[in-house]
Amino acid sequence: MPIRVLPEQLIHQIAAGEVIERPASVLKELIENSLDAGAKRVDIEIEEGGAKLCRVRDDGCGIEREELALALSRHATSKIASIDDLERVGTLGFRGEALPSIASVSRTKITSRSANHSVGYSVSSDNGVLTDLEPAPHSIGTTVEVRDLFFNVPARRKFLRAERTETQHISRMIERLALSKFETAFSLSAARRSLGDFPAARSQIERERRVAQIVGDEFMANAMYVEHESSGCKLWGWLCQPTYARAQPDLQHFYLNGRMLRDRLISSAIRLGYRDVMFHGRHPAFVLFMEIDPRQVDVNAHPAKLEVRFRDGRHIHNFLFKTVERVLRETYAGAASAAPPPTDANSLMPTAEPVSMWPMRGPNQASLGLRVSESPPPAYFRQPSAAYPSPPAFERTSAVPAAAAAGEMEMPAVESQPETPPLGFALAQLHGIYILSQAPDGLILVDMHAAHERTTYERMKAALDNGGVASQPLLVPLSVSVAASEADVLEEHAPALNRLGLDVMRSGPTGVQIRAVPAFLAQKDLDELLRRISADLSADGSTRGIEEAINEVLGTIACHGAVRAHRNLAVPEMNALLREMERTVRSDQCNHGRPTWTYVSLGDLDRMFLRGR
Repeated sequence: MPIRVLPEQLIHQIAAGEVIERPASVLKELIENSLDAGAKRVDIEIEEGGAKLCRVRDDGCGIEREELALALSRHATSKIASIDDLERVGTLGFRGEALPSIASVSRTKITSRSANHSVGYSVSSDNGVLTDLEPAPHSIGTTVEVRDLFFNVPARRKFLRAERTETQHISRMIERLALSKFETAFSLSAARRSLGDFPAARSQIERERRVAQIVGDEFMANAMYVEHESSGCKLWGWLCQPTYARAQPDLQHFYLNGRMLRDRLISSAIRLGYRDVMFHGRHPAFVLFMEIDPRQVDVNAHPAKLEVRFRDGRHIHNFLFKTVERVLRETYAGAASAAPPPTDANSLMPTAEPVSMWPMRGPNQASLGLRVSESPPPAYFRQPSAAYPSPPAFERTSAVPAAAAAGEMEMPAVESQPETPPLGFALAQLHGIYILSQAPDGLILVDMHAAHERTTYERMKAALDNGGVASQPLLVPLSVSVAASEADVLEEHAPALNRLGLDVMRSGPTGVQIRAVPAFLAQKDLDELLRRISADLSADGSTRGIEEAINEVLGTIACHGAVRAHRNLAVPEMNALLREMERTVRSDQCNHGRPTWTYVSLGDLDRMFLRGR
């Protein structure tokens, strides 16, 4: 078969297939152009799910009369002019492909007016053929109409779904874009019926209102606001409590320099930040915004620009992971009044760079299925008083207490408190499972096993960190056959692994030997652990496989060492557990992500019993 040059129109239609998948893809490209033009309001109108009409009108800077026809030419853009510009792209669009690609598979009309002209002008493209420039009335800004999408590519058009389905895709896409630009107003309508209206949100309250409008009031009721800046990276937005975990990753919105992303490195870092507090198989919910120097990221890595490449992926991964972990580390009742917890160089943020966080609202209520209102907890839950003295701490040792492993953990005594602490004072046990505690404005219920499991687990981790990781030599070194690339990675990182108690030595082109392991992992499947570590090292240049394996063992010990259900506790023992929870990081959840306590206000109880009616 002879080699031939493809017609220009066919080239454009092939290129369109990379970025134009459905009407929602068209609108995404058009709206991003509007945002790049500085629009403060974007109005979207669709017909027949966008297949018949997609119209986007904005109040941006507009397009100059002389450049209007050029806007429909391939690789024509105002965003970049050199390779240096490409390396520091700060706009959402930059390739100059969107408009000509759309015009090649539709009937497109652009009407625009810049501040330099008193009247607007329009140009049309039908099947890639441009019309002459014509005057047209228009305010400063641009309107783009895309009609009959894929009319000249029947094979693509028949893959479009039903009108209702395409409209849903468009609605979700508009919502994601509305989250990316709070200061811009958006509206979406179909057949003169409003499908969404998002007024400009400039204050924090207005931003929260927009987030709640898009992802739901329940999300905001369980969300913590976080803002942190360090080492050239800034992260802000909303993280949900672990108890608001989802069965699907459907409430995960991440934006990098205003660009919405679906990136595996970012997802991995945030998921890792939720370790120890997320129930197995569940997914966190968040709306997060990250800002970095555009030169540190390559946005020209995906046709739809939904993935990027970082110049230093390890740095970005660590920043996200440590920030999320630090926020979740402070999800305990006494966090607002407690001294900053000690830092761990391997997993925690330095105390010199604190993370600003708005405390959660209504802790652990929704997940318990209780009949409670949306009223926030009293002030002392948000900012507990620091006036009451702390009871004597559990004894700290440099190794895991043997009693913990044997399930014989003793509950320490507690001194009486002169002032009501965050978790109140114990009243009684309920069925040997729950602790009932009285607070000035309500009732607190604590799952004593889950709470003691968390406090025991965190004490053992701290003891292990203080005493270091003990290494146990193997009587006979274990030989493991790996790929040559895995052997290279393990050999390169052998010194770092040795500091974690794992002595690995290369024994051949595709073989390594394990000569010593952390004492906690002597009975683990070492072959599987080594492959997990090599996979981490290959992907991120670092591994937390050993730490996670050790934590898994500690979690098992803590679970078996925690007080069991139906064990009767004296009131001083119950109060001791409450005080320990107030000092223990992440004590709002057990090791498996279940809530450890919940709060019911007096107002909720009054409504439950119809008091005052």
